[in-house]
Amino acid sequence: MKITWIFLMVFPHIILSIVFTQSGFDKLFDWNGNLTWIRSHFAKSPLGPFSKFLLVVLSLLETLGGVLGLLGSCLILFTGFQELATAFLEMSLVLLACALIGLMVGQRMAKDYAGAANLTGYCILLTLSFLMLFYPTNADLTIW
Repeated sequence: MKITWIFLMVFPHIILSIVFTQSGFDKLFDWNGNLTWIRSHFAKSPLGPFSKFLLVVLSLLETLGGVLGLLGSCLILFTGFQELATAFLEMSLVLLACALIGLMVGQRMAKDYAGAANLTGYCILLTLSFLMLFYPTNADLTIW
């Protein structure tokens, strides 16, 4: 039962980490393509002149947040809820929340309302991740 509960708790973190790590790596490995798309997407918004800076910030938030989430999730699955593992997850969730806020603001300012609406599922999953991370404050969830 403990292992099922622990997996349930880290499952949202794993999903978010995979999605954002892949998105961050995509931005890094296809820098020019992403920069071209972002410049055209924000051409008519106040964010247009800041496209390159915003791409750098978003790439860092997504990549670092995703990698920390994967590390924290793996540590929890293999060692239980240690301080280092939960610290990685906390940092990950804060970075991913900042990335989602930035994405939401950008989509709304570019008047891409469908794109902003698509982020809602990730916002819900992130909220559940925060709740699941801090829920078992008094529970003994050591695996071994």
